[in-house]
Amino acid sequence: MRFLVRALAAALLVLPLAHPAGAQNSDWLQPYPPFRIAGNLYYVGSRGLASYLVTTPQGHILINSNLEAGVPLIRASIEKLGFKYDEIRILLISHAHWDHDAGSALIKQQTGAKYMVMAGDVAVVESGGARDFHYASDKQALYKPAKVDRVLQDGDRVTLGDAVLVARLTAGHTKGCTTWTMTLKDGATSYETVIVGSPNVNPGYELVNNAAYPEIAQDYERMFRTLASLKADLFLGAHGDYFRMDEKYARLQKGDAEAFVDREGYRRFVASKAAAFKAELTKQQGAPR
Repeated sequence: MRFLVRALAAALLVLPLAHPAGAQNSDWLQPYPPFRIAGNLYYVGSRGLASYLVTTPQGHILINSNLEAGVPLIRASIEKLGFKYDEIRILLISHAHWDHDAGSALIKQQTGAKYMVMAGDVAVVESGGARDFHYASDKQALYKPAKVDRVLQDGDRVTLGDAVLVARLTAGHTKGCTTWTMTLKDGATSYETVIVGSPNVNPGYELVNNAAYPEIAQDYERMFRTLASLKADLFLGAHGDYFRMDEKYARLQKGDAEAFVDREGYRRFVASKAAAFKAELTKQQGAPR
């Protein structure tokens, strides 16, 4: 029996800690066909980690650098679509967890892109994750630091050519978690587009008496109010499973030009995540101290 206990303890010591985004490792570096969503917005991420390219004649905007090991996948996707990787002029992220921003230093080095990050996440990305409120002690969550060129505030506009993106602070998952919105023109049609940062409450997050992030619960509540207030014709997010990407991509391949138009799906997603947050908060509020 003592041997079994020692063996179990040893096994637990080598188990990896929960990853920031809670995605499956096997999906993170799995190639996915790049495709045009609508207008000048393209998907260039992996199966598990979403990246988006906004193209203009003056250069391009990339949202999410993902893992450093995944940068070649992003580059290959951009080039397969017929665009030049080194014409990325602006780099944005959804939030400062390594599965979404660990590749930023490399992309900056390769392209010279200006890195723009919401204020609450700047210290984290510039420390390579070492100042994250929850994952600072997880070595798997650390990455190469990247210097931020522009610090964003809630409501700031990022412009390049005729592209205009609005940074909406949706903190909670990280202190600077950002949901990106834009009005996307596709021929004669305009789509209000929402790229959700992350509404997830990760395993181990302390929503009550969190010394490293005292206002975490209030930030989540504000985030859900913000998300509920947004008009979303096109519903996208930091992970493809947020918006049922596989299903919609299949429809797109069959000729459904509006496969990613999902107003009701967006409302259901936000309501479901808000309910999950409230349930976890209630649970923690009732837990013995």
